[in-house]
Amino acid sequence: MIVRGKELINQIQEIRNSKVIAYITGDRQPIGSIIAEDAVRPLYDHLLSTGKKGKIDLLLYSRGGDVSVPWRIVSMFREFCDELSILVPYKAHSAATLISLGADKVLMGKKAELSPIDPTLRKMTVGEITGPPQEISVEDVNSYISFVRERANINDQSALAQMVSILANNLAPLTLGSVNRQNSHIRLVARKLLTSRKEKLDEAKINSIIETLTEKIYSHGHAIGRKEAQEIGLPIEMPKEPLETTLWNLYLKYEEFLKFDEPLDPLVTLTGKEEEHLEKIPIALIESENKMHIFTTRIDFKRKRQVPANLQINLNLGLNLPPNIKPEEIPQQVQQIIQQMINQIAQNAQRLVQQEIIRQSPEVGVDIRVYGGKWEECKEEIKS
Repeated sequence: MIVRGKELINQIQEIRNSKVIAYITGDRQPIGSIIAEDAVRPLYDHLLSTGKKGKIDLLLYSRGGDVSVPWRIVSMFREFCDELSILVPYKAHSAATLISLGADKVLMGKKAELSPIDPTLRKMTVGEITGPPQEISVEDVNSYISFVRERANINDQSALAQMVSILANNLAPLTLGSVNRQNSHIRLVARKLLTSRKEKLDEAKINSIIETLTEKIYSHGHAIGRKEAQEIGLPIEMPKEPLETTLWNLYLKYEEFLKFDEPLDPLVTLTGKEEEHLEKIPIALIESENKMHIFTTRIDFKRKRQVPANLQINLNLGLNLPPNIKPEEIPQQVQQIIQQMINQIAQNAQRLVQQEIIRQSPEVGVDIRVYGGKWEECKEEIKS
């Protein structure tokens, strides 16, 4: 089955009288991908291939990513078109929602979702790290301060200082600094994107959209449907048939190719094995009428075992000769060959014993390493 969506892209272009570029970041676990700066360069290749057009549609599927990238993408697309629209068949969360803020129109299908744009940060720690970095929402920190002042009604400066001190004890100072910086940055980016649209918005509407998407929706995981997005003030259009079905069918092609609904369960992957190495796994793609780029990566799974500390194995192998053969009667060269064989056998035996001890040690988890990711242009039809 051919995976490329060229035929469906052409159908959308005919319906919309536009040029379409699809940017899909997969959320297959545990190797999901995000909107990132490394996609800007291949996107530019697609724009060069498309050329200057009146209308360009960017079809998005993403759970989010680097909030510094949306402005790079939107401002670049603006150089190649007079009207920019975002096509959303399903999920366009966080950084993808930010991209949508810079569009003249956002076409949302029946299942389409936007999300709040409050950023999350990785919690900085001092000392030994014993687990994956924790993430913290920028708005959670702001909400804590608001709770202290408004709900707990603590306005005394010394009491406020004590509450802030409690916060500082749980977050490294650099994390708090990043919270303040990201808090300002996300609003600046949102404003720049909203003011890049052809239809100019008044200041009150810009502020309302930004506040709603950063503060007033209290859960970062809240899915904003197309009716709610209209109420917020975004330029939402609801595609009619056959565009609605065509957009969904194109999404389904990408979903199948990137295997969104087929998580790589480490324990299933390692059935009967201590480790497994998988190469060239596709986790994101960019496609237009004449080009396709795929981002592939490698992943290693390896069982973690509780091996006895300071494991040392020493094997001494002796050679018992038949009674009628005296060692001094064996030629020197033959003696050397025999000794080399004994040493080799001892080394192999030691290695096999060590491997068996490790194999029989209690299993305490699985190490997962994802590495070697890169964008590559596909010159041929991709088949699954």
